[in-house]
Amino acid sequence: MKKVLLGFTALVTASALALSGCGSSGSSSSTTASGGATSTADNAGKTITLWLAGSDTPDELREYLKTTFNEKTGATLKIEEQSWGDLVTKLTTSLPDANNTPDVAELGNTQSPTFTNVGAFLDISDMYQELGGDKLLQGFVEAGEVDGKNYTLPYYFGSRYVFYRKDIWKAAGVEVPKTLADFNAAVATIAEKNPESIKDFSGFYLGGQDWRDGISWIFANGGDIAKFEDGKWVATLDSAESLEGLKQLQALYKTASKAPNDAKDANQYQYLNDSDSVTDENGKVTDKLSLSAATIMAPGWAHWSIGDLTTDKDGKAAREWNDDTFGTFVLPGTDGNPAPVFAGGSNIGISATSKEPELAKELMRIIFSAEYQNMLGKNGLGPANSDYTSSLGDDQFAKALVESASNAKLTPAAPGWAAIESQNIMEEFFAQIRDSQDLTQLAQDTNTKLNALLNQK
Repeated sequence: MKKVLLGFTALVTASALALSGCGSSGSSSSTTASGGATSTADNAGKTITLWLAGSDTPDELREYLKTTFNEKTGATLKIEEQSWGDLVTKLTTSLPDANNTPDVAELGNTQSPTFTNVGAFLDISDMYQELGGDKLLQGFVEAGEVDGKNYTLPYYFGSRYVFYRKDIWKAAGVEVPKTLADFNAAVATIAEKNPESIKDFSGFYLGGQDWRDGISWIFANGGDIAKFEDGKWVATLDSAESLEGLKQLQALYKTASKAPNDAKDANQYQYLNDSDSVTDENGKVTDKLSLSAATIMAPGWAHWSIGDLTTDKDGKAAREWNDDTFGTFVLPGTDGNPAPVFAGGSNIGISATSKEPELAKELMRIIFSAEYQNMLGKNGLGPANSDYTSSLGDDQFAKALVESASNAKLTPAAPGWAAIESQNIMEEFFAQIRDSQDLTQLAQDTNTKLNALLNQK
């Protein structure tokens, strides 16, 4: 990745000059006063491409974007889904190439600083107020900002909170915690009182490599991954505050979680579900999930996969939430307020090498419109604009999502963060916490790895 990015700025600069030359020739689409494409006839036959990361954006919203974009511009919107695992590599190779770049791309909020710092995205500061301004999630805005200019903006958020088995908590005699210390004690008690019939039972299932959930304990104790000091990012995992969080995490791994050291934050919701099964008309078992945890942390959309086993209208296995069995609460901090959990979600921006920047801007207007923002909320994705969070509804999931997001944090907005993620440095660090004999040394060793990459452009 480094080899490609080193030449990125030059490529983007050349492309920008070429695009500005085209604009002055009058050959681009006619525009409104705000820059939007107006002539559908002029745009007939044109196509722009939107890259969406993963499957979080439902088909209904994708169809809305394609239909509305065509109605407003006369052009065609092509949507391509990219897997999260390959996204950084594909963006690195495609964004500098005007012939292969997506015109608009979604990327993880933690990945945004790497690409904005090398000029991969178009400066859209002139659209900032139009697209929501200060009503947008400011942590995500900062992740897409360089030298006070906006390059990517928030697409949606999905803060993490706690899902738990009410029946198991009640049987263990523990209540919903008011502080982080209460939580730590409660899940350890549940693990200790585990029914012997359940093998490898976790009071709190926390994967050894699940740093996106585990980082909350470092944040809650006032620690951080890195801080910006004297013009550069410096890793701080060995601070007194971070080490206190690490000690609590190590205790949780040893007393409450039976999750393997190599387990990540993928599909942990399945461990809350009972070991029921559904058999189709051909006698095939379509579900074999097994209850092995009383508590998990996950982004809000996990609730669609938690519940009693049933079948949908097509006869496929599905889950139906049951309030008598399952519950939610926001992870409490050391002071009883919501703990600063890691904010999941995405940013979105226009490629600096897009051949159709005005059409791409029109797509951004649609994405940040009231109608689309409300559609995100109705589908359980936190809208980028705070004016539309009411679209999430008022059920326990919406309330937990909004409350947990109130104190959420992001990873450092450092230019080298995507490289850190691609090398799985945080996963390797967290995988060693349970069995570490010297947490301070482990933190210092990891700081060295982080410092080598944090400021790399």
